[in-house]
This record gives sequence, C-alpha cells and structure tokens, in this order.
Amino acid sequence: MSTLKPLKIDIVSDVVCPWCYIGKRRIENALALVPDVPVEVRWRPFFLNSWVPREGISRDEYLTAKFGSVEAYKGIAGRVVAAAGEEGLTYRPELVKRQPNTIDCHRLIHWAEAQGKAAEMKQRLMELYFRDGGDLTDVNVLVQAAADVGLNADDVRRRLATDEDVALISGQAQEASDKGISGVPTFVFAQKYAVSGAQPAEQLARAIRQVSGEINAQAQ
Repeated sequence: MSTLKPLKIDIVSDVVCPWCYIGKRRIENALALVPDVPVEVRWRPFFLNSWVPREGISRDEYLTAKFGSVEAYKGIAGRVVAAAGEEGLTYRPELVKRQPNTIDCHRLIHWAEAQGKAAEMKQRLMELYFRDGGDLTDVNVLVQAAADVGLNADDVRRRLATDEDVALISGQAQEASDKGISGVPTFVFAQKYAVSGAQPAEQLARAIRQVSGEINAQAQ
C-alpha cells in the first residue's frame, strides 16, 4: 500500500490549442511511465484567444488576424499535424470552419470534474475540434459532447443557457495569467514548479518522479 503523498498536477491549457491537444496525450503517456507515483490531476482553464467573441468568428477571419493570412498558417499547421500524428492523434485543420471562444468548453470541463470526468470531457472537445472540425460555438454540439461522456444533456443545456460559473472560469484563467503563464500547455507540479510546452513524455515523467520524491522527502 503506497503511503506516498499524491503529487498535485495542475494542467493549464485550452481546448483549441493544438500543442495542448498533443500535451494532454504526452502527460498521459508520462503518467503511464511512473505508475508507482500517486497523482491528482486538475485541468485548469486558459484562453488562448480571449479576444474572440462569445459567438465565435470564422476560421479564415481568425487565421488572418492571428497569422496574417490563411496561407501563412498552412506552413505552421504542417508541423503540428505531424507532431499530433506521432502521438496517435489526428489534426485536420482544413475541417475547422469556426473559431470559438472557449469559455463554454471550460464550463463543461468544470462541470464534468464534479463527476470525475474532466479529462474525458476535455478529450472529447479536443477531438471534435481538431479531428472532426466540430463547431464548438454550437450549443447542440456542446450538449452532445457532454452527453457522450456521460453528463446529463438536459441539465447541461439548461446550465449553458445561464452565466453559471462564467465568472469562476474567467477568474481562474486570469489567475493563470497573473502568475505569468502565457504559453500553454503549462504543467504545474505541487503548485510550485512549472513546465511550459508539450514536452516529451519521458521528460515529464522525470519531472513527476523528481517533484514527488521531493515533496515526500519534505513530508517525512
């Protein structure tokens, strides 16, 4: 029976960030490399594009605003598509037609957390967006995604129609910014060590083992 103190891992990321999609798979692979280390993972919100309005904008408009042109993104996208593929993930940027504001996605993840399903909710939303080109500004798409991971569809639809937890999520995202987090994914170990970027699984596993050893040495 392990008497090790669990290592808290806060993962600050956004569902429309391709490196966060890749980083999620890499941290999962890292955890599989250190099965003897007890951890508590929490998914924390970040707004990669806080300027995108709640109703979203067209993908072409977004790419032009962010990268100068749709063509300019194609070169960048190729590298990310390849990196995703190496992790067994599919990213098909040509299918994405609408750029969402992600506050509702983060609300879903927060609500799923109460049922121990935050990771599944996050994965479902990312797959919809990156793999299927799903419109995350469409309430029907969000409700179906929630139902797919076992949340009550009627309950989710009702809650999405309100401002429930909007202030909470916005506050958590602001807190991450206030702490100096500007690039995601960022993995925060034991609330004191931050690793930025979608680092390789082996590197993340080393960090997990190292910090876990440290906090348990201090606890003795």
